[in-house]
Amino acid sequence: MDGKSRLVVVVDDEPDILELIEIYLTSSGYDVELFEDIPSFYSFLKKKMPDLVILDLMLPGYDGLEVCRDFRGDILYKHIPLIILTAKASETDRVLGLEMGADDYIVKPFSPRELVARVKNLFKRTTFIKENVNDILKIGDELWLDIKGYRAYQREKVLDLTTTEFKILKMLGRRMGIVFSREEILSHLWGYEKSVLDRTVDVHIRNLREKLGNLGYLIKNVRGVGYKLDLLLS
Repeated sequence: MDGKSRLVVVVDDEPDILELIEIYLTSSGYDVELFEDIPSFYSFLKKKMPDLVILDLMLPGYDGLEVCRDFRGDILYKHIPLIILTAKASETDRVLGLEMGADDYIVKPFSPRELVARVKNLFKRTTFIKENVNDILKIGDELWLDIKGYRAYQREKVLDLTTTEFKILKMLGRRMGIVFSREEILSHLWGYEKSVLDRTVDVHIRNLREKLGNLGYLIKNVRGVGYKLDLLLS
């Protein structure tokens, strides 16, 4: 098995092509997710980080080149290898695709064995290491955490969080929707230090909400229980 559990996402509106690619990639050891439209692909990106993307340019309602450019321009995804798979075969189309940030350009009809070979070669030459994905925690569309770097970003703006505020945000973000009591948060941050008061958590939460600005609503106070991070407005 050559895939080493790397996740390849394929976006194409032709089911037969999706099925063919899935057969060859899975037989080479890759995990594969298939999407026939851009909205479902975008929805998936909110939940999981792919290791490589194969993108058709001719998708209903979307300009594939614009999708490619936006994907490559996003700070979260700019390191992820991207292969364009399309029927557009002119030199101009190839140049545009590569200029928009694609790492490779394959024209339909194509050899599935060649596609797999190009996927393998991209993984060999890229400096991206899968373990680094686990060091990025994405919360919704605008907020993400660099776990090892202890930095929080709202889009591309670095938030000025204290170490304690960052730890609280990371704790809540890793268990979205789960309510943590003040005691659990205190224990996570300071162990069982008796001199630290429950209200200390409230102070840090208040400061964290202020620094999150329009995203402060993400941190919910469950009266009589504790706090949770939730994407729902209410």
